[in-house]
Amino acid sequence: MLVSPLARTDVALPPGPPLPRLAQGVITLANRRVALRELRKRYGPDFTVDVPIFGRNVVISDPANVRAIFKSPPEQLDTIDQSLGRVMGPNSLFALRADEHRIQRKILVPPFHGRRLKAHEQLIERETLAELARWPHGVPVESLPSMMRITLNVILRAVFGANGSQLERLRTLIPVSVALGSLLAIVPVPRWERLSFAPWGRLARYRREYDAVVDELIAIARADDALGSREDMLAMMLQSRYDDGASMSRDQLADQLLTVLTAGYETTATTLAWAIERISRHPIALERLVAETERGESEFMTATILEVQRTRPVIDCTFRSVAAPFFELGDWNLPRLQPIVVSIGLVHTDESVFPNHERFDPDRFITAKPDVNQWIPYGGGARRCLGAAFATMELKVVLQTLLRAYTLVPTTEPAERFHSRGVAFAPHRGGRAVVLPRAIS
Repeated sequence: MLVSPLARTDVALPPGPPLPRLAQGVITLANRRVALRELRKRYGPDFTVDVPIFGRNVVISDPANVRAIFKSPPEQLDTIDQSLGRVMGPNSLFALRADEHRIQRKILVPPFHGRRLKAHEQLIERETLAELARWPHGVPVESLPSMMRITLNVILRAVFGANGSQLERLRTLIPVSVALGSLLAIVPVPRWERLSFAPWGRLARYRREYDAVVDELIAIARADDALGSREDMLAMMLQSRYDDGASMSRDQLADQLLTVLTAGYETTATTLAWAIERISRHPIALERLVAETERGESEFMTATILEVQRTRPVIDCTFRSVAAPFFELGDWNLPRLQPIVVSIGLVHTDESVFPNHERFDPDRFITAKPDVNQWIPYGGGARRCLGAAFATMELKVVLQTLLRAYTLVPTTEPAERFHSRGVAFAPHRGGRAVVLPRAIS
């Protein structure tokens, strides 16, 4: 008797190392990029790893299987509330499942599209010029700290419309909170929140301070007679309504604003540092970017940003969990609640998808636009980063502003290695750059 694939109930997981869970955890934690790459060489594009805290995970990088994952509805595959969701709160998009995620996402999409993106370009240019004016000329400078300040100032104003004491408090609070939260999202530290000196206790204290500032900003916004004309995300969220006419609760506002803040601050800054690191080591590409910027065009800049994100993805994995009783994926049949890791780094270095993957070649994205199921720095499917358009716009404006105002000096130094900052991967020397003043014609 033939059995329909839909009725298949036998568990079939990809192969994986026979090492004890603790040993696999130590190896993966030491350098997960290298560990995943070596496991792919040994077991193929899909394999299983078993690590402390997070348990048995199926890692997927086969292009066909990645596509199937991103196209699957939430009734089959959903989120995993085990990493970023537990750091940002139960109402975060990272923690919400199925219909709740869809409803919240619908309310959060409008601020990231259309004319609202255009409204922030001048703000980004001003913040970039103000920060770059502090750089010394002719000597190496770590670009990452500066990019962090630019993207933090932009996101605080774009998300909160923050000014005065609230802006200053968030400028101090968010960097330390994000740095600690990024580590706690991947490091198996016991969750002791009542011990103020313990990591989770410190994060809880930061969260209380953040909530206090958010309450002040909400009160200020609600008292603002010009609320309807404001372009910041907080103002739009306060005016938004669900299909039943209800407004967002205070806790929903706080968690979602923190999610947007965190997702749009460090990752964009780190991508900018990688972009500076990459183009300063590719003088022909740099020349083309400068010439194009002078002409007021952006085709090659767009392709360069795509290639930076392919070769130097800041986030190297995105996650799903099986919601159905079983989920058949290629040769595998995964049981309910099985965690799935889509390895962005492995997909981006697959020769069948990106030939000569080690070569930095922006032209590959001029001759062929990226497939959203293969070029995946923002994840994919229903959980693709909703701030992708905002981030792309910010990357373009910052880099074009830099190239218009300064000469970025090429270097022959070796490429900077990947350095783990917890969730994100940054250039290990901070994306060092040398700039000289440039006369603007």
